[in-house]
Amino acid sequence: MNSRTTAKIGLSTASVYPESTASAFELAARLGYDGVEVMVGIDPLSTQMDAIQRLIDYHQLPVLAIHAPTLLIMQRVWGTDPWSKLERSAEAAKELGADVVVVHPPFRWQRDYARGFVEGIAELEARTGVVLAVENMYPWRAPGRDLQAYAPSWDPTEQQYAHTTLDLSHASTAEQDCVALAAAMGGTLKHVHLTDGTGSAKDEHLVPGRGTQRAADLLNNLAAQDFRGHIIIEINTRRATSRSEREVDLIESLEFTRKHFVRTVSRRTSFAVTPEGEISELTP
Repeated sequence: MNSRTTAKIGLSTASVYPESTASAFELAARLGYDGVEVMVGIDPLSTQMDAIQRLIDYHQLPVLAIHAPTLLIMQRVWGTDPWSKLERSAEAAKELGADVVVVHPPFRWQRDYARGFVEGIAELEARTGVVLAVENMYPWRAPGRDLQAYAPSWDPTEQQYAHTTLDLSHASTAEQDCVALAAAMGGTLKHVHLTDGTGSAKDEHLVPGRGTQRAADLLNNLAAQDFRGHIIIEINTRRATSRSEREVDLIESLEFTRKHFVRTVSRRTSFAVTPEGEISELTP
């Protein structure tokens, strides 16, 4: 028989863009998600923790994780100093009751930040008590060559991080297999961005199951390992022509996750022997 694990399935606020953070909470609550990951900087409200707390209270839905504003388009959100951004992200996580901050590795041109990144992440985790899960990225692919945009590496398994995030779309763009990458991450894997891709140079963030990543196999494996982190749906719905079309993608993603994130529990069959020596199965 099948048994559900205790990991929570959340919705990234990035999944409803160009709708707002408030819309993400409303959709997550109505569609049956367990919580929300707040992508800081995707709209102004996402940077205001008092406003986020009101959404938590109104929808009775927790924030599971904070995604630090480390994307290229968010270089000026919460200032320009990268360590200050991470400090503030950790503070926001503690204030809102989230236990994970998702962090991208530095860009190569952020030389000072990159030089002390691995050690700095460990120090900040120890000081704040908040998990900083470094996310796998990918080389920027150009005709004839790959550009190494991240330092010390786009692949977190090449560094000594205590906690990591696995993003399936990023794995697809990097031409990696998500199941093999999860195995390489091992016990450091704390957080999953469940999505999909077709191996394109573009970071596609497809609905899980619509690409070529082994999303179902990954969920099966995580369930079998009793994964206790968060599984966050982070898909691109920007091309949705209506709210109802966006909801279809969010529902499909949630149903896919619930279908495959189950572990099989063996059931011992009991038998009885009659005085005549006949054997019969006892039904519970």
